[in-house]
Amino acid sequence: MFSASHEFAFFDYFRVPYQVRGPQLAACQGRRAALVGRLRPADQGGRSDRSAPSLYWLRHGAELPSRTAAGRPGRYQLDDFTFFGHVAPNAAVPAILSGIGSGWRPVTPVLSCGQQVAAIWQDGQRNVFLPFDPAEVMHQFWSEGYIDAGRPTLTAAGRAAALRGYYLARPAVPRPVQLWLRRAFTQVQSKATFPAWPAETSLHDFYGWLFGVIVGLTAAPVPYVDIWPDDRSWALVLTHDVETAAGQQQVELLRGIERARGLRSSWNFVGERYHVDDGLVRALRSEGCEVGVHGLRHDGRDLESARIMRKRLPAIRQFATQWDAVGFRSPATQRHWDMMPCLGFEYDSSYSDTDPYEPQPGGCCSYLPYFNQDLVELPITMPQDHTLFAILDQPDAVTWLHKARLLRDRGGMALVLTHPDYADDTRVSDGYRAVLDEFCDDTSAWHALPREVADWWRCRAASDVRRGSGLAVDGPAADRAAVRFAIAD
Repeated sequence: MFSASHEFAFFDYFRVPYQVRGPQLAACQGRRAALVGRLRPADQGGRSDRSAPSLYWLRHGAELPSRTAAGRPGRYQLDDFTFFGHVAPNAAVPAILSGIGSGWRPVTPVLSCGQQVAAIWQDGQRNVFLPFDPAEVMHQFWSEGYIDAGRPTLTAAGRAAALRGYYLARPAVPRPVQLWLRRAFTQVQSKATFPAWPAETSLHDFYGWLFGVIVGLTAAPVPYVDIWPDDRSWALVLTHDVETAAGQQQVELLRGIERARGLRSSWNFVGERYHVDDGLVRALRSEGCEVGVHGLRHDGRDLESARIMRKRLPAIRQFATQWDAVGFRSPATQRHWDMMPCLGFEYDSSYSDTDPYEPQPGGCCSYLPYFNQDLVELPITMPQDHTLFAILDQPDAVTWLHKARLLRDRGGMALVLTHPDYADDTRVSDGYRAVLDEFCDDTSAWHALPREVADWWRCRAASDVRRGSGLAVDGPAADRAAVRFAIAD
């Protein structure tokens, strides 16, 4: 158990037990109490253990007592991972920590462009100070706020204008020419240094590093609610986007592969681009599959602006009701952090963990679900079939298998997105068959529908580790979740 002066988003996410004790645990009073957060181990009664060292962190949004601090979030390197956010430079830290112990010294460098600009600090009592807020670091990844870190303020507007231009021009461009242009543009997109493709582990390496720091303070394992239910160590989630009427006619090319292996999947349809076959919807649902909404017209305009989104939302919601759909995926994975919760779905699956090859490149760098307000985000963590085979012209499923094994080994969610529209390419169908053959009998995997993962994530978020005769999960996840422990490497 821990006590904290303020909410600690990292513990909230992993469901580590702690209590917010506010001023009782603040290391100082007045203005500085709002500047620095404090986390300390607590005894069984929840009282702060004064003999144990504390973790201090710079709270995001606090006004620093030095003009040397950067006003915009930047890109930084710590240990072997990249992170983004506001970081207090070394010159500002003594003023921040004045009155909080003594003997503070920088111990682990934080780099920017290869130069040390900040550090993790420690004092003689083993207290540790983070010159950044873990909550902001996590949000920068999840929301893709990092894309504009350190860039001119017009970058986002220019990117949005380019995306609008792409969709305006696309209907007039023949399909072979579209593919030629996309393939040619990969030479530019592949030069992006972050996030790495097909796997970017920085966010999860940050999680592991921070757990290590906290375990070092407590000198004991740190309990948290297990990531997956029923003693499963990772999740395999199968999803499909049906982009065209031709794709609707080819559903069986992929569904047949799944059915033969006893697997279920989710199918996302476009409400007004083609006539959606209600019989097909019923047949999929009768087999235990899920149906979701893949935008209104697949024209890249659903999230072009708040005004257009509000105009289209009634029709989108009508299809959701008609299909009993609780999930949404935006065409071409177009996304906007502030708009996604306004769509009214239980979950969204429009963010990739990493994808430099989409019209809107980037990625949330997470291979676990997370929340955007009350909306559960389920990242697409496997490279898309269209990217692998139509754009990059790969010959087989080697990249798919490599990524799935990495996600399995790291306890992540392998969320697959394939399209029946492209399944007449034997590389797609054969590759999909190879992936399912390798993992369909893996008893460590939770084979789940997206709506089941979203339901679980809500149950987990409403549950905690409680101490009685021993440690146990308390809350709606109690019957399916175990207590796990972060330990020192």
